[in-house]
Amino acid sequence: MPLPKNKRPSMKDVAKLAGVSQTTVSFVINDIPDKGIPDETKNRVWVAIKELGYRPNLLAQSLRMQRSGIIGFITDEIAITPHAGRIFEGAQDVAWEHGKILLLVNTKNNPELKEAGIDMLLARQVEGIIYGTMFHRPVNPPDSLREVPTVLLDCYTEDRSYPSVVPDEKSGGREATEILIHKGHRRIAFINYTEAVPATVGRLKGYRDALEAHDIPYDEHLVIANDSTQEGGYRCTQSLMQLSDPPSAIFCFNDRMAMGAYDALRKLNKRIPTDVAVLGFDNQELIAAHMYPPLSTMELPHLEMGVGL
Repeated sequence: MPLPKNKRPSMKDVAKLAGVSQTTVSFVINDIPDKGIPDETKNRVWVAIKELGYRPNLLAQSLRMQRSGIIGFITDEIAITPHAGRIFEGAQDVAWEHGKILLLVNTKNNPELKEAGIDMLLARQVEGIIYGTMFHRPVNPPDSLREVPTVLLDCYTEDRSYPSVVPDEKSGGREATEILIHKGHRRIAFINYTEAVPATVGRLKGYRDALEAHDIPYDEHLVIANDSTQEGGYRCTQSLMQLSDPPSAIFCFNDRMAMGAYDALRKLNKRIPTDVAVLGFDNQELIAAHMYPPLSTMELPHLEMGVGL
C-alpha cells in the first residue's frame, strides 16, 4: 500500500514492506556483523528502502554511535583562492570513500570567526578537523583542536605537535630551475617574494641547489625580491634587464609576478621565450593559459595534498 502523500517513510514501513522486524532492518542498514541475516533477506530490505525512498535518521545514528560522519574543514582564505577546488576535490574524494562528508568553514582570516568556527564544528561532533591556510607557513592553532584528531594543511606548528600536509618548496624550486637549465640557460634569474615564508626560503634553496648541481655559479645580482604581485614582477624584471649581463631566463615566485615580467619584457622589445624565457609558479589557470605566449609554470600538488588528508 502506498504511503500517504507527504508522509516520510519510517523504519517500521520498511520492515512491513520487506516482511521483517524493525530490528532486522536496523541491523542491515547499520551493517551489523554476525547477526546471521541471510543475503536474500538483506536484499529484500534494501529493495524496500529504495522503493519507499527511506532515509535513515543520521542525527539519531550519530548520537547512538557517537560518530557524526562529518569532517570539519576550517580555513583562513583557501576557499576563495584558485587552488581551492583541487584541494577540496582531493579531500572530499577520500571522505566519500570512507562514508564521510566535509563541512567547510571559511573564516576570511578573522581570528574571532576562526574561534567561533572551531567551536561550531566541535559542537556538531565532527570526527576530525582539517585546519588549512592559504599559503605555507607556521601557525599556532587553538588548543580546542586537540579535542578531536586534527591535520594541518599547508601549514605546521613549530613543535610539530600536529600532523601536517605541506608542499616540498625546495624540490619545486629546484625542478623549476632545472627546467630552464635543460633548455640551455645559464644566466637564470630568480624573482622572489620579500616575506620570509617557507615558499620563499624553500624555492630559493632549490634554485641554488639546481645551479650548484649543474656547475653554474650563483650570482647574487640575479636574485631579486619584491611584492608578490604583477607590479612587483614588473619592477624586478626592469631591474634585472638593466644589468650589464642580463638573464636569458627568469624564474618567478608566482604567476602574478610572471605577468609583470611579461609586461616589462614587452616594453623592452624582448621576445618571450626567444630572447628571455619566463617560468611561473602555482599554475593559476586564469593567468597561465591566457597569456601570450602561454606561460610555462609549476604546479603545487593541491589535489594530492587534499588526498593526503
